[in-house]
Amino acid sequence: MSERIAFVLSAPSGAGKTTLAAALLERVDRLTRTVSWTSRERRNGEVDGVDYVFVSGERFEQESAGGEFLEW
Repeated sequence: MSERIAFVLSAPSGAGKTTLAAALLERVDRLTRTVSWTSRERRNGEVDGVDYVFVSGERFEQESAGGEFLEW
């Protein structure tokens, strides 16, 4: 099995992260998408666990303080 490498696409809302990620997933073999966590309110059409993992602000703070995220 080959070594796994994690990288993060991070940019402000509306910068094109989803579009870039979709293009990379189409072109790069063995690339996998993970689902980000957020404490913001769910928008129309978003599905918990698919688009994001939606959690309370308190839970998000606990997880980030515990070192559970690569980036926040």
